[in-house]
Amino acid sequence: VQLQASGGGSVQAGGSLRLSCAASGSAFSIYDMGWYRQATGNERELVASISSGGDIKYADSVKGRFTISRDRAKKTVFLQMRSLKPEDTGTYYCRASIQIYIYWGQGTQVTVSS
Repeated sequence: VQLQASGGGSVQAGGSLRLSCAASGSAFSIYDMGWYRQATGNERELVASISSGGDIKYADSVKGRFTISRDRAKKTVFLQMRSLKPEDTGTYYCRASIQIYIYWGQGTQVTVSS
């Protein structure tokens, strides 16, 4: 599977962005999907995930502000981000996984200014 992330940009604190991750290939529905982010000098961290069965998890830092969803027909995963904070700044990556197989999309930059 190949992943194409988009939707990043620069916003002021309190603003919103919607990230999209479009998957190519078949069998999109069987993959667990996730959004990760990496700030400069930091390790990549999980932001939100949605399993093939629809189970959703969020990092504590984004609960109540971010929403992950998937559109199986469009083979796309979304990350709606609201009430953005400067600490949300980073490169956001989409990930697909099944069993031992992991696929990453290219990153999309999110910059939140105060």
